[in-house]
Amino acid sequence: MLIKNFWQKNYKKVIPFLILGIIVLIGHFVFTKNSVQTTTIKTTAEKSTQTQTTEQEATTPKTPAEEFATENIKTLQKQTQQNNLLTKQVGQMLILGFRGTQYQENSFIDKAIKDLKISGVVLFDIDAPSGIFPRNIVSPEQVKKLTTELQQHSATPLLVSIDVEGGLVNRLKSKYGFMEVPSATELGKGTPENTFQIAKKLGEQLKNLGINFDFAPVVDLNINPQNPIIGKLGRSFSDNPDIVIAQAESFINGLTQSNIITSIKYFPGHGSSQTDSHQGITDVTNTYQAKELIPFQDLIKKNIVRAVMVAHTFNKNLDENYPATMSVNTIQKTLKDLVGFNGVVVCDDLSMGAISQNYGLAEAAVKMVEAGCDLLIISNNVSSYDETLPYQVQNAILQATNNGEIATSSIEASYNKIIKLKNDFKVIK
Repeated sequence: MLIKNFWQKNYKKVIPFLILGIIVLIGHFVFTKNSVQTTTIKTTAEKSTQTQTTEQEATTPKTPAEEFATENIKTLQKQTQQNNLLTKQVGQMLILGFRGTQYQENSFIDKAIKDLKISGVVLFDIDAPSGIFPRNIVSPEQVKKLTTELQQHSATPLLVSIDVEGGLVNRLKSKYGFMEVPSATELGKGTPENTFQIAKKLGEQLKNLGINFDFAPVVDLNINPQNPIIGKLGRSFSDNPDIVIAQAESFINGLTQSNIITSIKYFPGHGSSQTDSHQGITDVTNTYQAKELIPFQDLIKKNIVRAVMVAHTFNKNLDENYPATMSVNTIQKTLKDLVGFNGVVVCDDLSMGAISQNYGLAEAAVKMVEAGCDLLIISNNVSSYDETLPYQVQNAILQATNNGEIATSSIEASYNKIIKLKNDFKVIK
């Protein structure tokens, strides 16, 4: 009743306010709807524009300059990867000698391990160029510490090599605290079983010292007892191929018990030589005998030989132009094809006079790789010491590979053989 009376008395005044309120409500509704529609339309338009732009970018062909730039970047990236891999592979073909009984940061060997990615090192007791002792070896404790630190600084585990044949050729002499090892000539007078036991004990010593590669045994026949580098030093088991084979087999098997890599030497035979290849050219053309090849053939057939060291001897009957280490006829055609060896070929020290006095270092290194060599030794321990040598060698091999003189597949094959050798003997664990 009150509302009815109020409306009858005041409806003329209230109606304008009601109309105004309705107009405001309608306006708010229309504005909100238009705003939403506008936002939706705007968002849709933006998405459409972005899609069209992306599609245009995808479908619009690049200019020749843009195409060239893109392809050039891809090519450079690929070349960089290939060059890095090739550098690593060539580095694994190098074994270096160095000065120092302790590992030092920023030293020559520290930089060589990190920069060249070398395969390994070779240790000596005396520094031949200076005639000074010690070079790398003082005592068992010191050698163990040195080899441990060498391995700790190398991304790929190193071949830590040494010459321990016995007798006069033994870098680990008893006067330094190491075991006494009879010469090959002395061992050759005994039984193969005795040689096996001595080699087994030697292998245990090498393993404890962190040494994993012994450049031994010599399987040359003692054809010339006055030979200044073989016969006179007692490095041959015998002049009888059968004795040499039996003794060498026992020596190899004894060291293998401790996963020590061996390398029979010096292919194709150094026993008849009359001069020392450390000092200069050693020509065996007129003294070499066919039976010198027998120990290499038989031992390789027994499947116990994983590495063969090739000599710097010169034999015109095999190659009129180059010594064995640089000869395709000797390494590829004789050792690999004829004898059937497919393991790691080690070329004797590049620092030796037979090479350094007659060939440029770069030429020699390239020729050795071309001939079929897998591991190159740069001992820096003959007549001079030059820390640039390994860098020169690596650069020469890389250049020869890049210009097609050496096949990339050849470098890769050598690298694979070396890595397999390291794996098989647990150098890489």
